[in-house]
Amino acid sequence: MLSAVERKIEQFIAELNDKEVISLYAKLPHGKRLRAKLILKIAGSKLSVIKTAAVVEMIHAASLLHDDVIDDAYTRRSKPSLNALYGNKTAIMLGDILYSKGFLELNNISTEISKMVSGAVVNLSLGELKDVSLSKGFNTDKEIYIEMIYQKTASLMEASAGAAAILAGKEKDIYMTYGRNLGMAFQMIDDLLDITMDAETLGKPALHDFEEGKTTLPYIYLYEALEGKDAQKLKSLHKKTLCIEDQVWIQSKMKEHDIIEKSYQEAKRLIEEAISLMNDKGEKELSSIAMAMIERNF
Repeated sequence: MLSAVERKIEQFIAELNDKEVISLYAKLPHGKRLRAKLILKIAGSKLSVIKTAAVVEMIHAASLLHDDVIDDAYTRRSKPSLNALYGNKTAIMLGDILYSKGFLELNNISTEISKMVSGAVVNLSLGELKDVSLSKGFNTDKEIYIEMIYQKTASLMEASAGAAAILAGKEKDIYMTYGRNLGMAFQMIDDLLDITMDAETLGKPALHDFEEGKTTLPYIYLYEALEGKDAQKLKSLHKKTLCIEDQVWIQSKMKEHDIIEKSYQEAKRLIEEAISLMNDKGEKELSSIAMAMIERNF
């Protein structure tokens, strides 16, 4: 069924009748298509479902294009990002085109689906702005971090699951909770992997988030655990290029205070709730998708 989603995206892009856009889109990595998979698992493969999945993936691709420009990221999934290859202006405009075409196609599905997905994109944009603002200083407020990752990452996952439930005639609120929890946990795990995985596996430098100015959950927890000079040292390293010695210091302090496990348990609680909700509905495949989220290697 994913192949049908890919064909629909290609059709939407072809309808723009622009050779440059077609060529640029072909250079984007497809990724996991997690949002499309969720929609298909919840709602099946009728045309309105395929269209919704295609639109959501186009919107997600647009958000990543903008994200790479904002973060000055020159790799995406271990390959040069579009902004690295063709410049920021081209990446931004392709993102705008994908957003605009996605919104246009939403109008051909249903008003309710259109409102739900469009609302998620508003949240996504607010979350991106919040992420940029938070990177200006060392954030120690967990609740602000939680709000930001909900808006930036989980809101589109939540809307994907909710839209699919509407199309399938299922209980919207339960599936939206599932999608929200999945999105929150997904981002928390990604934030952990930035600390625990090597650069080759990540496709970007290790501890890159902290160098960019992102104070993710493990750093918030670590700051709470440190005292005196150690706490001040952590703050002083924020948004700095880290030498090997500094990287080792941060990782050793994370280990000393069991920060990775503490952060992992936060994500695990969200996933366990999502699994419980889906098990109650007999949605074993959706439970498996959620379980895979917390079984990623550290």
